[in-house]
Amino acid sequence: MKAPKRIQPLINEGIVDEVLSQLMSGKEATVYVVRCGHQIRCAKVYKEAMKRSFKQAVTYQEGRKVRNSRRARAMEKGSKFGRKQQEDTWQNAEIDALYRLANAGVRVPTPYGCFDGVLLMELVSDGEGQVAPRLKDVTMSAEQAREDHAEIMDYVKLMLCAGLVHGDLSEFNVLVDDNGPVIIDLPQAVDAAANNAAEAMLTRDVENMRHYYGLFAPDLLETEYDKEIWALYEEGELNPDTQLTGQFVADEQEADVDSVLLEIKAAYAEEQERLARIEAAEIPE
Repeated sequence: MKAPKRIQPLINEGIVDEVLSQLMSGKEATVYVVRCGHQIRCAKVYKEAMKRSFKQAVTYQEGRKVRNSRRARAMEKGSKFGRKQQEDTWQNAEIDALYRLANAGVRVPTPYGCFDGVLLMELVSDGEGQVAPRLKDVTMSAEQAREDHAEIMDYVKLMLCAGLVHGDLSEFNVLVDDNGPVIIDLPQAVDAAANNAAEAMLTRDVENMRHYYGLFAPDLLETEYDKEIWALYEEGELNPDTQLTGQFVADEQEADVDSVLLEIKAAYAEEQERLARIEAAEIPE
């Protein structure tokens, strides 16, 4: 097929040899199957901000750090340069997330580089060399659903251990090859520690997976992995080796407010005594 305008520079540079077909067009990008030498890969061409339909993008960008102060100021002002930097930050977020998650043990497509808004990465395929289906197009037994759901929950855990929340995880953003599920579409991944909506996003991610796999194994609908994972994370007890159960018991013990207030008053009184001693030592006799 004719090479799209955005991919043509990669052909000119010899990075891509041929565009074979369009794979899909989504809310933030269009994906093409391309040939790079003897390798078949996919090229994700990000849509410009004006053409994207990804909702609440600002919420996802909260907490993303821009080290260059000039770029940060331009992004805040919304200048032409700033909008370009905002786009670069959005696009680079995915390739950064892919590398981080792959290193953390999460199955994601292997990235090969981002070139002016075009992300080259592995084409996830099935045993026959065909493009792997999305989870939404896959049916399975109850046993398989439980197994794959447990694997996805493990990936959610590993993502959080790596400091990230997918933010848009659903049956539309998971591929299934012969070895199981593969997480895709990560430009909106958020920093769990810096984004105030991270907990809500993780809860939604887990609920989406629970509801889909629950179509095949209804017992999964009773699990509470989101609450379990986040509680362990907040307590500093979540690590890659944590064994999840899907069960969560809320701490219903009422806070002892009176004891807390007494401790605060005692600490305040102690600090006042310390300051008084310092002041007395500084006054000459």
